Amino acid sequence: MANSLILVVEDEPSIAEVVSLYLRRAGYQVALAPDGRAALEALDRQAPELIVLDIMLPGLDGFEIARRVRLEGDVPIIMLTARRAEADRIAGLELGADDYVVKPFSPQELVSRVRAVLRRTKGGSAENREQALSFGELVIDPQTRLVTLRGGEMTLTAKEFDLLWLLACHPRQGFTRRQLLERVWGLSDYIDPGTVTVHVRRLREKIEIDPSSPEHIITLWGVGYKFEP
Repeated sequence: MANSLILVVEDEPSIAEVVSLYLRRAGYQVALAPDGRAALEALDRQAPELIVLDIMLPGLDGFEIARRVRLEGDVPIIMLTARRAEADRIAGLELGADDYVVKPFSPQELVSRVRAVLRRTKGGSAENREQALSFGELVIDPQTRLVTLRGGEMTLTAKEFDLLWLLACHPRQGFTRRQLLERVWGLSDYIDPGTVTVHVRRLREKIEIDPSSPEHIITLWGVGYKFEP
């Protein structure tokens, strides 16, 4: 993961400079974009392995950039924002963000988040080296990180895949939201448990025939979730 290219989209020069400094010290390459338009131009020229994306940007805001990025692919996104409202965090997650950091933040924490997301998207865990899992018409392949349902390929974000893979690797085993945060996000103390709820809802919309009556991702009331094969 050393030398991975990180695109930092941030309009405040002092913050962009600090984030860039810490990421470079950690061994990453960094590209900077001061606004939404510059971010889209950078994405046309380069292929970053992760985007650190501020929400409050001049012109196109971070929500719109995230939406456009998700239309094109599944590059991981960490949203960087001064907004503390739960609605803003959920909106970012609904658009496919993999994580978020609220300003003011610790640069070391951000670097840790970057490492955790890249480690998962690059298949660094033992679980990601397993063979594909098949549950009827649902197939989950950790090598290609592809999910197919009834022969069609599903588009999942990095965190959606990681969450589904963890649950599917342990059929019928119940996980609390905190356990899922620790196993999938790696930094449970800094992340709202509602993050898990949002990702579960998005997964159900993609892989369940009837998301309101799921067959695979089952809620354990008062506990968390399990995967029913």
